[in-house]
Amino acid sequence: MRKPVVGAIFAAMLAGLSAAPALAQTSAAVAAVSDAPVAPSPLKPYRINPGDEIEVYVWGDERLQRALKVLPDGSVSFPLVGRIDALNKLPSDLETVITAGLADQYRNGVPRVTVAVKNPAGLSFSVAGRVKAPGSFTPGHYMNVLEAVSVAGGPTEFADLSKVKIYRKRGAQLTVIDVKLDSAMKGSPTQADLQSGLVELQSGDVVVVP
Repeated sequence: MRKPVVGAIFAAMLAGLSAAPALAQTSAAVAAVSDAPVAPSPLKPYRINPGDEIEVYVWGDERLQRALKVLPDGSVSFPLVGRIDALNKLPSDLETVITAGLADQYRNGVPRVTVAVKNPAGLSFSVAGRVKAPGSFTPGHYMNVLEAVSVAGGPTEFADLSKVKIYRKRGAQLTVIDVKLDSAMKGSPTQADLQSGLVELQSGDVVVVP
């Protein structure tokens, strides 16, 4: 009567041994996934602002190569095309507009048009109040409010990071955005911070740290 029992126990041990490698492989795969580096989010495409300097090149026609500065109203003028509204446009948007505007000038189709932002000087913001290095900044790329406070030298000793304000003007309208940076600046963002994200600055914004 003992042999069947011993045989059953031995069979169970063999089954456990055969399953061990599979479990180890599964655990290793899970660990590899959890330890894999998180891919950085792609950079936000740059949109043209007043004050930016852009370069336009029409391939095969050097006469139309131009370096243009975007006017305060967000427009540029290009030969044979005229005035172009460039405000908040992508360079690829301007390529499409210029290509369409030159369509009547070429019999066999418009040569390739490329537009590049040569100097993104129009994207600027200011940081004021209780920071170590207040002033105006032209980073050349988009920044959120936490990065803006950092490039301004960081907060001073008595700064109240729970009451930061962003003043944003659009036309005649002024919008005030309340921001809490106290937890994020300490390296321990709250769940609300993670869900809402940090406010991304727009050109002309003024950040005030009380």
